[in-house]
Amino acid sequence: MKALIVIDYTYDFVEGKLPCGEPAIAIEGRMAELTREFTERGDFVVMAVDLHEENDPDHPETLLFPPHNIRGTSGRELYGQLKEVYDKYKDRIYWMDKTRYSAFHGTDLEAQLKERGIKEVHLVGVCTDICVLHTAVEAYNKGFQIFIHQDAVASFNPAGHDWALSHFRGTLGATIVNAGSVVKE
Repeated sequence: MKALIVIDYTYDFVEGKLPCGEPAIAIEGRMAELTREFTERGDFVVMAVDLHEENDPDHPETLLFPPHNIRGTSGRELYGQLKEVYDKYKDRIYWMDKTRYSAFHGTDLEAQLKERGIKEVHLVGVCTDICVLHTAVEAYNKGFQIFIHQDAVASFNPAGHDWALSHFRGTLGATIVNAGSVVKE
């Protein structure tokens, strides 16, 4: 069994309060397709969704970014086709709130993966160079084999996106995949 970890593909990160914009919009179909494929195959699919409290003075992101993914707001809703796939399969998809960049930090993700004997994690979502990167680093440190779907990650920072893809491959030993094929450097 494999795991697909879908990171922060919400309205606020695509078009809302902290948008990746066009790069994130461009991956919408692929995000939905991968989520559907992994779910229908019976793999473990995780929606790792950023969660913030309104006016939280103690959260480190408060000084770095505008308020986003606030509890109870429409900005936290999954974006576009991904929301449709989630609504169809929500009884087979694990929803997980996260409060830091990494999907592992302060969550039960590692326990959920180990309980299922999963050693291979596939990462998709936004932002390539922030939350996807930090999740990948922790996955590496915990001994998981990492796959990054290049056609299903995006950032508002093109240079950061490219750097992160190189870092995944060169420093974390991740396999970079594009529409099912391994990307060669």
